[in-house]
Amino acid sequence: MAAWTALWLWFLLLTGPRLAVVAFTQPQDTEFTFLLPAGRQECFYQATVRNNSMEVEYQVIGGAGMDVDFTLVSPRGVILVAEYRKSDGVHTVEPTEDGDYMICFDNSFSTISEKLIFFELIFDSQPGEEDADNWSEMVAPEEMLDIKLEDIKEAIETMKVRLERSIQMQTVLRAFEARDRNLQESNLQRVDVWSAVNLSVLVSVAFLQLYMLKSLFDDRRKVRM
Repeated sequence: MAAWTALWLWFLLLTGPRLAVVAFTQPQDTEFTFLLPAGRQECFYQATVRNNSMEVEYQVIGGAGMDVDFTLVSPRGVILVAEYRKSDGVHTVEPTEDGDYMICFDNSFSTISEKLIFFELIFDSQPGEEDADNWSEMVAPEEMLDIKLEDIKEAIETMKVRLERSIQMQTVLRAFEARDRNLQESNLQRVDVWSAVNLSVLVSVAFLQLYMLKSLFDDRRKVRM
């Protein structure tokens, strides 16, 4: 029993700090595209920390109707957002709670068409105190007299935020482009099908008219010699 107790304590010492780091790590921005079959519902779980900001954006970029049901549920089981037959949406949760948020997409109302869905999770990342300490260590004391360290930090952080927003906007624009391309291809397919049907009808009518005209000039009377 003593050996098992010592082994268990050794396991806690090795894994305890790692588990603590995972539990309180700032979540990273995530984007995902998946295919939702007809008559199915798919749910995703995202872990968050307390007093954070989470933005959820989704778009239906493929499939008939371009719509889906969307639900966002808090870790306590409270339904924060419930939308029905929507093609896109943007929702912000602030402040967040500790735990897993449930994000669900429902295509059960459709019995034939599958949907191609893109969604993105954006988290508000605030610079920590460790970054400020690292900045102070990088600059020598005599150089801090001539350089405005706070201004440099603020400018770099602003540039970083703007670059992240630019990347996110480009991702959203790519999703819009994919949805428009799928819609155009679907319309082109419909135009091709109806054009083929109309061409078949025109050819059939033309042959029918030729047959009717030919039948008018046929002499079916018997000639006696």
